[in-house]
Amino acid sequence: MVEILLDPACAVRHRRGFMPTSVLRSSVEAGLRGARANLVPGLALQAFALALVVSYYQVPAVQAALQQLAVFRERTGFVYGIVATAFFGGVLPFVYLKLRSATRARFTLAQGAALTAFWAYKGLEIDLFYRFNAWLVGEGTEVSTIVLKALVDQGVYCPILAIPVSWIVYAWVEYQFNGRAVMQRLTAPGWYVRDVLPILLSNVAIWVPAVTIIYLLPTPLQLPLQNIVLCFFTLLLAHLTQQPAGKTPVARLHEQAQAA
Repeated sequence: MVEILLDPACAVRHRRGFMPTSVLRSSVEAGLRGARANLVPGLALQAFALALVVSYYQVPAVQAALQQLAVFRERTGFVYGIVATAFFGGVLPFVYLKLRSATRARFTLAQGAALTAFWAYKGLEIDLFYRFNAWLVGEGTEVSTIVLKALVDQGVYCPILAIPVSWIVYAWVEYQFNGRAVMQRLTAPGWYVRDVLPILLSNVAIWVPAVTIIYLLPTPLQLPLQNIVLCFFTLLLAHLTQQPAGKTPVARLHEQAQAA
């Protein structure tokens, strides 16, 4: 989960029409802190994904099972990506948050439904992107092909589309569907540096190695492995960003505004 917090002092400066250089420094520092926090859990996720890929190529039983999954995924087409990604990216994390007393109040049912719908859309988007990346770069598993796919993924797709859109949706949900509040933050100078850059930097420790491992599999199996990593990743973030019981991020925004 992406936790959206508003710094009232920065908001005032942004309304005046400029972004201090300290914002860039703070964003980089926040991103590096997130990357360090994600490092050890990220290594565990990557080890799991790598073990699955190695098993696919070395263990006949695992290969046979995953090939059956690939056949099912191809037979169901885009429906598989939509349903599976909604489940792993939206439903499971929401259920996890609701089962924990410390995070139970974080999202309402309406917010959970909105996030599940978003991840359903993301399933279609990611499926199309993996197909496009395979068409653009190739289907092989040579080092050059894997590196190029990872560069397109993490150097183009994520910073231009995936992370900014995810931030907008999560901000909209965290602000209780207040589109005006999100637009005010989006149109303030330095939005990308202030809000997107820290997420990009903090995700480096997990997703750069993870997508490299994902691209070691045949294209039909890349989305299923991505879903598994996504599930563990969202559960990890839900745990790392847990709120005190009864205090949602929106309530914290109100507290900050009053304190200002």
